[in-house]
Amino acid sequence: MPATVWKGFISFGLVSFPVRLFSAARAEAVHFHMLHKKDLSRVKEVWYCAEEDKPIERSEIVKGYETSKDKYVVVEDEELKKIAPTTATTMDILQFVASDEVDPVFFENSYYVAAESSTAKPYSLFTAALSATKQDAIAKIAMHNREHIVLIRPFGGGLILHTLYYPDELHKANRSETPKAKYTAKELDMAKSLVSHLTAPFKPEEFKDTYRENVERLIKQKQKGQKITTVEQPRKAPVIDLMEALRRSLDAGKSANGAPKPRKKPAGRRKAA
Repeated sequence: MPATVWKGFISFGLVSFPVRLFSAARAEAVHFHMLHKKDLSRVKEVWYCAEEDKPIERSEIVKGYETSKDKYVVVEDEELKKIAPTTATTMDILQFVASDEVDPVFFENSYYVAAESSTAKPYSLFTAALSATKQDAIAKIAMHNREHIVLIRPFGGGLILHTLYYPDELHKANRSETPKAKYTAKELDMAKSLVSHLTAPFKPEEFKDTYRENVERLIKQKQKGQKITTVEQPRKAPVIDLMEALRRSLDAGKSANGAPKPRKKPAGRRKAA
């Protein structure tokens, strides 16, 4: 059974029903252990007290918030539990928004919302109402030592929850200014043709993590004492003729899909500009 991330209630008007949250996704990567270069033995993490100049046990560690230089307020886990808001056990629906209203830049993590079998009807009714009205629910939930604003939407016949970033957590200062450049109508038509040519249904199963596959191949090759397969990085030349670059991109896309390239006119029939 998957681990329950959160357990509590969804409150919808005068109706409330119990739910559980399960992690919907997790990034997969090849994990390496830290080794001593000399003898390849595992390196252990050691908690070290700077004041006493010696290692200490994890049980001797407490949480502290620095109020000024080397001045701390110690906070116990039990104290944090006692001040947890009501959203630690109940998600109150605050409002509903159109299903395409929230910009994806606010999305943080995703969780499956599972219903308790004893109260399946309120869960199903809530899901059906969202689907019929094409609305998503906005609520608050306290977990992982903070209170999140969340979006709940229909997904695969059930519900999925996305934690959202608060506006002050978006790094707006990192945004660069949009360049102001002029382009011709013909260039725009060519770019639109390229977009149209590459338009297809999104099938996530068709994509793969090439970097992860290359790392796994590297490990296997080194384990067997084989020569490492390297990847030559392509060189990107600056675009001088935008129309020609767009035309070549469109031709390359057609060739990749098996479509015949447009026939070139004979040089003798070309008219002078």
